[in-house]
Amino acid sequence: MKFAVFNLKGRTQLGRVNEAGNAIECFDMPEASIVRDGVAALIDQPLPKVTETVPISEVELLAPVPRPSRNIFCVGKNYHEHAKEFAASGFDSSAAKGTVPEAPIVFSKLPETVVKTGAPILIDASVSTAIDYEAELAVIIGKTGRNVSKEDALSHVWGYTVVNDVTARDLQGHHSQWLIGKSQDTFCPMGPWAVTADDIDLSDTPVKCWINDELRQDSNTGLLIFDIPTIIAAISNGITLQPGDVIATGTPAGVGIGFNPPKYLQPGDKVRVEIGGIGTLENPVEAY
Repeated sequence: MKFAVFNLKGRTQLGRVNEAGNAIECFDMPEASIVRDGVAALIDQPLPKVTETVPISEVELLAPVPRPSRNIFCVGKNYHEHAKEFAASGFDSSAAKGTVPEAPIVFSKLPETVVKTGAPILIDASVSTAIDYEAELAVIIGKTGRNVSKEDALSHVWGYTVVNDVTARDLQGHHSQWLIGKSQDTFCPMGPWAVTADDIDLSDTPVKCWINDELRQDSNTGLLIFDIPTIIAAISNGITLQPGDVIATGTPAGVGIGFNPPKYLQPGDKVRVEIGGIGTLENPVEAY
Protein backbone atom coordinates (compact mmCIF):
# COMPACT_ATOMS: atom_id res chain seq x y z
CA MET A 1 0.00 0.00 0.00
CA LYS A 2 1.03 3.57 -0.68
CA PHE A 3 0.60 6.28 1.95
CA ALA A 4 1.05 10.03 1.53
CA VAL A 5 1.35 13.07 3.77
CA PHE A 6 -0.25 16.13 2.25
CA ASN A 7 -1.85 19.52 2.76
CA LEU A 8 -5.57 19.80 2.07
CA LYS A 9 -8.02 22.49 3.16
CA GLY A 10 -5.37 24.15 5.32
CA ARG A 11 -4.55 20.97 7.28
CA THR A 12 -1.71 18.47 7.20
CA GLN A 13 -3.29 15.10 6.54
CA LEU A 14 -2.31 11.48 5.88
CA GLY A 15 -3.97 9.03 3.57
CA ARG A 16 -3.79 6.00 1.32
CA VAL A 17 -3.01 6.46 -2.38
CA ASN A 18 -5.13 4.36 -4.71
CA GLU A 19 -3.60 1.86 -7.15
CA ALA A 20 -3.89 4.24 -10.08
CA GLY A 21 -2.05 6.93 -8.15
CA ASN A 22 -4.67 9.56 -8.92
CA ALA A 23 -6.67 9.74 -5.68
CA ILE A 24 -6.11 9.70 -1.92
CA GLU A 25 -8.31 8.32 0.85
CA CYS A 26 -8.02 10.83 3.69
CA PHE A 27 -7.67 9.34 7.17
CA ASP A 28 -9.35 10.58 10.32
CA MET A 29 -6.23 11.27 12.40
CA PRO A 30 -4.96 14.01 14.75
CA GLU A 31 -3.03 16.56 12.74
CA ALA A 32 -0.40 16.89 15.45
CA SER A 33 0.67 13.25 15.13
CA ILE A 34 1.00 13.56 11.36
CA VAL A 35 3.06 16.75 11.61
CA ARG A 36 5.31 15.08 14.19
CA ASP A 37 5.70 11.61 12.62
CA GLY A 38 4.54 11.66 9.01
CA VAL A 39 3.72 8.16 7.73
CA ALA A 40 5.35 6.76 10.88
CA ALA A 41 2.14 7.75 12.68
CA LEU A 42 0.64 4.60 11.12
CA ILE A 43 3.20 2.22 12.64
CA ASP A 44 1.57 -0.41 14.87
CA GLN A 45 -1.83 1.22 14.41
CA PRO A 46 -4.95 -0.10 12.67
CA LEU A 47 -5.78 1.84 9.53
CA PRO A 48 -7.90 4.86 10.52
CA LYS A 49 -11.37 5.61 9.24
CA VAL A 50 -11.53 7.20 5.79
CA THR A 51 -13.26 10.58 5.85
CA GLU A 52 -13.25 11.32 2.12
CA THR A 53 -11.51 10.47 -1.14
CA VAL A 54 -10.03 13.33 -3.14
CA PRO A 55 -8.19 13.61 -6.47
CA ILE A 56 -4.45 13.77 -5.93
CA SER A 57 -4.42 16.90 -8.10
CA GLU A 58 -6.25 18.74 -5.30
CA VAL A 59 -3.61 18.13 -2.62
CA GLU A 60 -0.11 19.40 -1.95
CA LEU A 61 2.08 16.38 -1.39
CA LEU A 62 4.61 16.63 1.45
CA ALA A 63 7.58 14.41 2.24
CA PRO A 64 6.38 11.13 3.81
CA VAL A 65 8.55 11.88 6.85
CA PRO A 66 8.50 15.70 6.67
CA ARG A 67 10.69 16.23 9.73
CA PRO A 68 12.66 13.15 10.80
CA SER A 69 13.13 13.09 14.57
CA ARG A 70 16.88 12.67 14.12
CA ASN A 71 19.53 12.59 11.41
CA ILE A 72 18.94 10.49 8.33
CA PHE A 73 21.29 7.51 8.20
CA CYS A 74 23.01 7.22 4.80
CA VAL A 75 25.24 4.63 3.15
CA GLY A 76 28.08 5.65 0.82
CA LYS A 77 29.66 3.75 -2.06
CA ASN A 78 27.10 0.95 -2.06
CA TYR A 79 27.00 0.07 -5.78
CA HIS A 80 30.15 -1.32 -7.41
CA GLU A 81 30.25 1.03 -10.41
CA HIS A 82 29.51 4.09 -8.27
CA ALA A 83 32.24 3.08 -5.82
CA LYS A 84 34.67 3.05 -8.75
CA GLU A 85 33.57 6.40 -10.18
CA PHE A 86 33.64 8.04 -6.76
CA ALA A 87 37.04 6.64 -5.80
CA ALA A 88 38.41 8.12 -9.04
CA SER A 89 36.81 11.53 -8.47
CA GLY A 90 39.29 13.00 -5.99
CA PHE A 91 36.54 13.77 -3.48
CA ASP A 92 36.59 10.43 -1.66
CA SER A 93 38.08 10.61 1.83
CA SER A 94 37.74 6.82 2.13
CA ALA A 95 39.51 6.00 -1.16
CA ALA A 96 42.80 5.06 0.54
CA LYS A 97 41.06 1.99 1.95
CA GLY A 98 40.17 0.66 -1.49
CA THR A 99 37.59 1.21 -4.19
CA VAL A 100 34.94 -1.15 -2.78
CA PRO A 101 34.39 -0.86 0.99
CA GLU A 102 34.78 -3.87 3.26
CA ALA A 103 31.91 -2.73 5.49
CA PRO A 104 29.07 -0.22 5.03
CA ILE A 105 30.22 3.41 5.05
CA VAL A 106 27.64 5.25 7.15
CA PHE A 107 27.18 9.01 7.43
CA SER A 108 24.18 11.25 8.09
CA LYS A 109 22.18 14.20 6.81
CA LEU A 110 20.45 16.71 9.07
CA PRO A 111 16.64 16.40 9.36
CA GLU A 112 16.22 19.96 8.07
CA THR A 113 17.48 18.90 4.63
CA VAL A 114 14.16 17.18 3.83
CA VAL A 115 11.90 18.83 1.25
CA LYS A 116 8.85 17.59 -0.64
CA THR A 117 8.51 16.58 -4.27
CA GLY A 118 8.22 19.74 -6.37
CA ALA A 119 10.19 21.89 -3.93
CA PRO A 120 13.35 23.50 -5.32
CA ILE A 121 16.85 22.23 -4.66
CA LEU A 122 18.59 25.50 -3.82
CA ILE A 123 22.10 26.25 -5.03
CA ASP A 124 23.98 28.91 -3.07
CA ALA A 125 26.89 29.77 -5.36
CA SER A 126 28.61 31.60 -2.50
CA VAL A 127 28.86 28.28 -0.65
CA SER A 128 29.26 25.60 -3.34
CA THR A 129 29.60 25.34 -7.12
CA ALA A 130 29.68 21.53 -7.33
CA ILE A 131 26.18 20.30 -6.50
CA ASP A 132 25.49 16.66 -7.35
CA TYR A 133 22.44 14.38 -7.32
CA GLU A 134 22.13 10.82 -5.94
CA ALA A 135 19.01 8.70 -6.52
CA GLU A 136 18.40 6.32 -3.61
CA LEU A 137 15.92 3.88 -2.12
CA ALA A 138 15.23 4.84 1.50
CA VAL A 139 14.11 2.55 4.30
CA ILE A 140 11.58 3.65 6.95
CA ILE A 141 12.12 1.74 10.19
CA GLY A 142 9.00 0.42 11.91
CA LYS A 143 10.28 -1.36 15.01
CA THR A 144 12.76 -0.50 17.74
CA GLY A 145 15.92 -2.57 17.57
CA ARG A 146 19.52 -2.72 18.76
CA ASN A 147 22.13 -5.24 17.57
CA VAL A 148 19.62 -6.46 14.99
CA SER A 149 20.71 -9.61 13.16
CA LYS A 150 20.68 -9.76 9.37
CA GLU A 151 18.19 -12.62 9.60
CA ASP A 152 15.74 -10.47 11.57
CA ALA A 153 16.48 -7.10 9.95
CA LEU A 154 13.60 -6.92 7.47
CA SER A 155 11.09 -7.42 10.27
CA HIS A 156 12.17 -3.97 11.48
CA VAL A 157 11.25 -2.30 8.17
CA TRP A 158 7.87 -0.59 7.88
CA GLY A 159 8.28 0.67 4.34
CA TYR A 160 10.27 2.49 1.69
CA THR A 161 10.39 5.82 -0.09
CA VAL A 162 12.51 7.73 -2.62
CA VAL A 163 15.22 10.23 -1.70
CA ASN A 164 17.72 12.34 -3.59
CA ASP A 165 20.93 12.55 -1.55
CA VAL A 166 22.01 15.93 -2.95
CA THR A 167 25.68 16.65 -2.26
CA ALA A 168 28.08 19.60 -2.44
CA ARG A 169 31.15 17.79 -3.76
CA ASP A 170 33.56 20.67 -3.15
CA LEU A 171 32.51 20.89 0.52
CA GLN A 172 32.76 17.12 0.78
CA GLY A 173 36.37 17.26 -0.38
CA HIS A 174 37.30 20.42 1.53
CA HIS A 175 36.16 19.12 4.91
CA SER A 176 37.41 15.54 4.39
CA GLN A 177 34.08 14.24 5.69
CA TRP A 178 30.52 14.25 4.42
CA LEU A 179 28.14 15.88 6.90
CA ILE A 180 28.46 19.51 5.76
CA GLY A 181 28.43 18.71 2.04
CA LYS A 182 25.41 16.46 2.50
CA SER A 183 23.42 18.65 4.90
CA GLN A 184 22.92 21.93 3.06
CA ASP A 185 19.36 23.27 3.13
CA THR A 186 17.02 21.43 0.68
CA PHE A 187 19.55 18.63 0.09
CA CYS A 188 17.20 15.71 0.81
CA PRO A 189 14.14 15.71 -1.44
CA MET A 190 11.88 12.84 -0.33
CA GLY A 191 8.67 11.38 -1.73
CA PRO A 192 6.27 11.49 -3.38
CA TRP A 193 4.92 9.00 -0.82
CA ALA A 194 5.91 5.82 1.02
CA VAL A 195 5.02 2.19 0.32
CA THR A 196 4.77 -0.65 2.80
CA ALA A 197 7.56 -3.22 2.85
CA ASP A 198 5.45 -5.96 1.25
CA ASP A 199 5.17 -3.92 -1.96
CA ILE A 200 8.90 -3.89 -2.76
CA ASP A 201 11.05 -6.70 -4.16
CA LEU A 202 14.51 -5.78 -2.89
CA SER A 203 16.16 -8.19 -5.30
CA ASP A 204 14.73 -6.43 -8.34
CA THR A 205 13.74 -2.78 -7.83
CA PRO A 206 14.82 -0.34 -10.58
CA VAL A 207 16.52 2.92 -9.53
CA LYS A 208 16.68 5.68 -12.15
CA CYS A 209 17.48 9.38 -12.35
CA TRP A 210 17.02 11.88 -15.13
CA ILE A 211 18.51 15.38 -15.30
CA ASN A 212 16.17 17.29 -17.55
CA ASP A 213 15.49 14.57 -20.17
CA GLU A 214 18.86 12.81 -19.93
CA LEU A 215 18.85 9.44 -18.17
CA ARG A 216 21.93 9.56 -15.94
CA GLN A 217 21.39 6.71 -13.45
CA ASP A 218 19.87 3.36 -14.39
CA SER A 219 20.41 0.49 -11.97
CA ASN A 220 18.68 -1.92 -9.61
CA THR A 221 18.70 -2.63 -5.87
CA GLY A 222 19.72 -6.19 -6.70
CA LEU A 223 23.17 -4.71 -7.39
CA LEU A 224 23.74 -3.24 -3.92
CA ILE A 225 27.12 -4.14 -2.43
CA PHE A 226 25.59 -4.36 1.04
CA ASP A 227 21.95 -5.41 1.03
CA ILE A 228 19.39 -3.83 3.31
CA PRO A 229 19.57 -6.51 6.05
CA THR A 230 23.35 -6.01 6.19
CA ILE A 231 22.91 -2.22 6.40
CA ILE A 232 20.37 -2.45 9.22
CA ALA A 233 22.55 -4.89 11.15
CA ALA A 234 25.57 -2.59 10.79
CA ILE A 235 23.79 0.62 11.81
CA SER A 236 22.06 -1.03 14.78
CA ASN A 237 25.34 -2.37 16.12
CA GLY A 238 25.24 -0.61 19.48
CA ILE A 239 22.79 2.02 18.20
CA THR A 240 19.08 1.66 18.90
CA LEU A 241 17.02 2.16 15.77
CA GLN A 242 13.66 3.78 16.37
CA PRO A 243 10.33 3.76 14.49
CA GLY A 244 10.39 6.52 11.89
CA ASP A 245 14.16 6.41 11.36
CA VAL A 246 15.10 6.83 7.70
CA ILE A 247 18.03 5.02 6.06
CA ALA A 248 19.18 6.01 2.55
CA THR A 249 20.77 2.91 1.04
CA GLY A 250 23.24 4.34 -1.49
CA THR A 251 23.27 5.56 -5.07
CA PRO A 252 24.28 3.82 -8.32
CA ALA A 253 26.74 5.03 -10.95
CA GLY A 254 25.93 8.01 -13.13
CA VAL A 255 26.22 10.86 -10.65
CA GLY A 256 27.58 14.18 -11.90
CA ILE A 257 31.06 13.69 -10.47
CA GLY A 258 31.45 10.53 -12.54
CA PHE A 259 31.53 12.42 -15.86
CA ASN A 260 34.57 14.08 -17.40
CA PRO A 261 34.11 16.97 -17.03
CA PRO A 262 31.64 16.63 -14.15
CA LYS A 263 27.97 17.36 -14.87
CA TYR A 264 26.89 19.27 -11.78
CA LEU A 265 23.40 20.63 -11.20
CA GLN A 266 22.69 24.15 -12.42
CA PRO A 267 19.78 26.54 -11.80
CA GLY A 268 17.06 25.71 -14.30
CA ASP A 269 17.70 21.96 -14.23
CA LYS A 270 14.99 19.48 -13.31
CA VAL A 271 15.82 16.29 -11.41
CA ARG A 272 13.55 13.25 -11.69
CA VAL A 273 14.20 10.18 -9.54
CA GLU A 274 12.10 7.08 -10.13
CA ILE A 275 12.11 3.86 -8.08
CA GLY A 276 10.04 0.93 -9.26
CA GLY A 277 7.05 0.10 -7.09
CA ILE A 278 7.15 3.47 -5.33
CA GLY A 279 6.92 6.44 -7.66
CA THR A 280 8.64 9.51 -9.03
CA LEU A 281 10.29 12.33 -7.09
CA GLU A 282 10.72 15.54 -9.11
CA ASN A 283 12.49 18.73 -8.06
CA PRO A 284 13.60 21.85 -9.93
CA VAL A 285 16.99 23.41 -9.27
CA GLU A 286 17.04 27.10 -8.38
CA ALA A 287 19.58 29.68 -7.29
CA TYR A 288 19.46 30.50 -3.59
